[in-house]
Amino acid sequence: MPADEFTLKVSFLMGFLVLLSLFLGRYFRRDPMLDAIPTIGFSNPILSYLSAVQFNFDGVRMLRDGCEKTRPGLFKIANFRRWMVLAAGSELIEDVRKAPDGVLSIVELAIELLQPEYTLDALNMDDSFQTDVIRSKLTQNIAVTFKEVREELFMAMDDFIPMSSDEWVKVPILETLQRVICRTTNRIFVGVPLCRDYDYQTLNLTFAVNFTKFGMIISMVPKPLKLIVSRMLSNLPSQIQQEIEFIRPMVEERFAKMEEYGDDWDDKPVCRTIISVPASLDSWFTERYAHAADERGQGSGEAFAQVLYRLLANPEYIEPLRQEVNAVTAEEGWTKAGIDKMYKIDSFLRETQRADGFNLLPFSRLALRPFTFSNGVTVPAGTLIAIPACATHTDERIYPNPDGFDGFRFSKLRESIKRCPASSEHLAFGLGRHTCPGRFFAVNELKALFAHIVATYDVKFEEGKGVPRELCIAGMRLPGKANVLFRTRQK
Repeated sequence: MPADEFTLKVSFLMGFLVLLSLFLGRYFRRDPMLDAIPTIGFSNPILSYLSAVQFNFDGVRMLRDGCEKTRPGLFKIANFRRWMVLAAGSELIEDVRKAPDGVLSIVELAIELLQPEYTLDALNMDDSFQTDVIRSKLTQNIAVTFKEVREELFMAMDDFIPMSSDEWVKVPILETLQRVICRTTNRIFVGVPLCRDYDYQTLNLTFAVNFTKFGMIISMVPKPLKLIVSRMLSNLPSQIQQEIEFIRPMVEERFAKMEEYGDDWDDKPVCRTIISVPASLDSWFTERYAHAADERGQGSGEAFAQVLYRLLANPEYIEPLRQEVNAVTAEEGWTKAGIDKMYKIDSFLRETQRADGFNLLPFSRLALRPFTFSNGVTVPAGTLIAIPACATHTDERIYPNPDGFDGFRFSKLRESIKRCPASSEHLAFGLGRHTCPGRFFAVNELKALFAHIVATYDVKFEEGKGVPRELCIAGMRLPGKANVLFRTRQK
């Protein structure tokens, strides 16, 4: 039998086994407790897979339908592996937020979705090291590192969008924003010159995509086949090794200085501090550093593209935003204190997150045991429980006219009631004790980038073009690709 024919038959057989295992798994996991919860899409064990496919492309509409039909209440949507129960309504959201990790687990869900045992050769999902460093080093030193962030943002924009005259320059905006944000974030993580290395940026950005993609594929494969499929598909271990080679000189330099000077020296970086020196550089890097690589550039690039698309679709906001940036920087300069006073810039970002949030399911957990909501409904162990952002972001009791876009909604709230909505009313970064630990750094970085673009450039869509069609995959709302025209600000 020719090799190509054999490979094709093996692929068909594996595909059939995957589909069979998914069907049997759903069929035998049917539970009358779930049958009582309203379904968006098909509830039949076979047809429900059509709804699982549909959710990956039409998730925004399906979630909004569920919220509108059941709020406050529960509804379910088919996932490829299991049923996903969505909680819409403040009381039900509180039930999920308060549940202990031993009942509703984010770690077990991450292990199931990302399959680290197979995609990363048993790299564990314990992110306590990264979380502690982000909270204790990065977040506490945002003001200290702002000068570096600002400098790298400005330089990256100049490098990726060179302005040689007053002519319009066409920019593939999504890819460019990913590069700018990846480079700027890495200015704090790894410093100069590595953050400016194009190949290193590419590695960071592709790792993020591959980690999620391969995890999703392998999660649907029967366990006896996972190792085989991972060896056929995943290149993540080799990417981690590439990252080690990029980072090795910097880490070895830090180790040498710690050996010579102890815990402190004159030019010691604030946020690039090695906490402890292990016996093996490779083991330190693999366990401590590469795990967080997928956060550098991905996500923030997509989120900011949504902001820019909203601005270009609503150009009446450009001038008042520009006036605020000019007034604040004239008084405070380009400083962290100045960024904090840009309330309209902050409001426009928040409103875009509310209306076009990148993460449709900012709070998801796997039920490790039966879980009972305050309305008396119990879901069985093994259920995926999630809070859709639209449950809060389209609630008229919190946001009047929620279907309308009001870029200054939050700055007007600040003026009228002297506060912004509570974190439980704005779910862009999750909710509760597992809220994204890097959110303060990310927001600060995006505000600085937005303010810089508004103050420095004129921007518009190409003639006859508008906001590109978005794509929803695996609970993520991905902006479409578009070219945006930039030129040096004319007035």
